[in-house]
Amino acid sequence: MSAIELKHLTFVYSKKTPFEKRALDDINLSVEEGTFLGVIGETGSGKSTLIQHLNGLIKVQDKKVSSVIVNGLSATDKKALKNLRFEVGIVFQYPEYQLFEDSVKKDVAFGPKNMKLSPEEIDARVRRALEVVGLDYDEFAERSPFELSGGEKRRVAIAGVIAMEPKILVLDEPVAGLDPAGRAEILALIKQLQKDVSPTIIMVSHNMDDIAVLADRIIAMHDGRIELDGTPEEVFCNREKIAEIGLDLPLATRLRDKLVERGVNLPDGIVTPKQLETALANLKSGGLNERGDDNV
Repeated sequence: MSAIELKHLTFVYSKKTPFEKRALDDINLSVEEGTFLGVIGETGSGKSTLIQHLNGLIKVQDKKVSSVIVNGLSATDKKALKNLRFEVGIVFQYPEYQLFEDSVKKDVAFGPKNMKLSPEEIDARVRRALEVVGLDYDEFAERSPFELSGGEKRRVAIAGVIAMEPKILVLDEPVAGLDPAGRAEILALIKQLQKDVSPTIIMVSHNMDDIAVLADRIIAMHDGRIELDGTPEEVFCNREKIAEIGLDLPLATRLRDKLVERGVNLPDGIVTPKQLETALANLKSGGLNERGDDNV
């Protein structure tokens, strides 16, 4: 079942002016429910414009040609727009800058209140959301979000989105600006959110290693078009196209290529550290590389 169906989606900023910019150019994309979709591309490739169409933050310009259907709801139907925004939760880059209430509890409750839920249901959702992101309700509920660490603030911001229990969760550079420990915690949380809250995840990232590990499907964008679409292996094995559109390969793939240059016999499709580790372990257990050198 398709969670997202985009057909002939085109979007132009500053139409009919000297600053006209075609951000999306005839995008056709179908995303099955339960998919973890990674979206990569250089700055200005159309990634943010694409994801903001998914819950109507950016309106479809040409309704006669373009369509955006999410969980059966059309982004061009004004009556469906409110429900669409509850179906698709978007966590923008540096979401902690959007915290504004004087307590964690109030901030997380903002979305559920807009859904016109009962006070009891709002309270239950706030408690569940904080629990899911790993923040103890009794410890954090009454604290000011501005007194928290960077990682804790980001968890509160994510909790505010997942408290609306969106079926689709969109994350724009979710680990930007975090230290390595904070990055690892948020990435682990995102994978858990797919199991517990939102079965369909779309994550925009400039970090190819994160995308290669987390996503089961990747689209690579360039000049408003989808240039590559496939599994991480399929996308990152297309080295020429990745370079052509200005992207890097994951570190594990680059390391694999360096080892192959030195004569080590490794599979072509390695894109993640775990796959590389497994391949090297298998190679070591075999005793020799192609050169007959056992010092891999």
